[in-house]
Amino acid sequence: MEMTLIILIGAVAAVLANMNIAVFNDGLRPIVSEHVEGRMTRRDLAFTAFAMSFGLVIGFGIPFTLSASIILVHSILLGTDIIGLLTPKNKWGTPLAAVIGGAYGAGLLIGLEGFVKLFDYLPLNFLEAMGAVGTPVVVTFMAFPALAVAMQFSVKKGVITFIVSALIRQLAVWLNESGVLTISGTTVTLNQEGMALITGMIFLLVFAMKEKAEEGSSIDLAAVFSDKVAKIRKNVVFFMIIGGLIAAATNLWIMAGDPISLNLLAEGKATDAGIAAAARALGFIPLVASTAIATGVYSPVGFTLIFVVGFFSPNVWVALIGGVIIIFIEVMLLSSIARFLDKYPGVRNSGENIRSAMTKLLEVALLIGGANAANAIAPGFGFFFIAGFYLLNEAAGRPIVRIAVGPVGAIAVGIIANILVAIGIMNIPQ
Repeated sequence: MEMTLIILIGAVAAVLANMNIAVFNDGLRPIVSEHVEGRMTRRDLAFTAFAMSFGLVIGFGIPFTLSASIILVHSILLGTDIIGLLTPKNKWGTPLAAVIGGAYGAGLLIGLEGFVKLFDYLPLNFLEAMGAVGTPVVVTFMAFPALAVAMQFSVKKGVITFIVSALIRQLAVWLNESGVLTISGTTVTLNQEGMALITGMIFLLVFAMKEKAEEGSSIDLAAVFSDKVAKIRKNVVFFMIIGGLIAAATNLWIMAGDPISLNLLAEGKATDAGIAAAARALGFIPLVASTAIATGVYSPVGFTLIFVVGFFSPNVWVALIGGVIIIFIEVMLLSSIARFLDKYPGVRNSGENIRSAMTKLLEVALLIGGANAANAIAPGFGFFFIAGFYLLNEAAGRPIVRIAVGPVGAIAVGIIANILVAIGIMNIPQ
């Protein structure tokens, strides 16, 4: 069933990109719109898509996928963006995109399984050590609302948000350890990171809703771009299909929508992964809604709420149906969401700050995690390599995005350590 889902996701996503209906890369949506309106050729669009997405597949999607043995959705959907836009949009090009997209999805899953088995034959199996890459992410993700508040409103409000979140976390720890909370004699265990995250998000929303629009600056997005909204609604069936498929794949723990929930899932914390996915979705609603309404091009994962549905559904069939329903509701509510964002500009602006805060948090957490993993693979050399790799990457103008330096560096240390063990100048760490 896993293979069928991945093949279908690859095929449908490639067709959506080929038909200019939906692309995963947020930056591509306005560019696809330029092509649709005749201001850019298909060839230029294809080359642009390749240039924008290929590096992210290799430098971002694949390293995270390998570190957790779970497919990060960027690995497959950035690839299907390229496949769909590289193939011609005609009677044979669209079916070809579906075939190549499906084969790409299958290859990703087979390659992943084969890659995991390959580790058993290496002189130094570093797959278990790679698990350390995501460990800091699991315990630090609750801090991003405080950072988002500090970035958007003030450092003082950010500090208050952080302190209250930390206190709520420790209160949850104390309640869990003391066993005070019980229902019908059964002790209730609170998720401390989840409680802290919810607290921070409440602070962020309250501050955002208090921010008023400047007089005369409000624009009714839905009214201005009504034809674009109508185009998205016309294709809602496609979104329902891929939404259901991705929610089902998420429920089976073979796919995650972001590095935070992916690492939580790799630790077996599906509930935490769902909470993290929900918080992330809140940050993506303004971006996806605004770009979709302005361009008429949607995202194959919608507002990313389908991942939340996948994590919290009791089984794969409920997830499948839930994914279909939630993305249908999203599309139908596009106009209302646009009007809400116009009414509360602070909420719309918070989307960008939430994404920036998450990215900064991941840059720090994954650099620490990558260093810990590298040092577990090759004690001493691991810290040396990651520090040098990070600094040289900065000096070179960041050819590798900061967020990927830790995972890519840990993989590089694993490869180097195997070469050293194979030629006999390094002992396997005990």
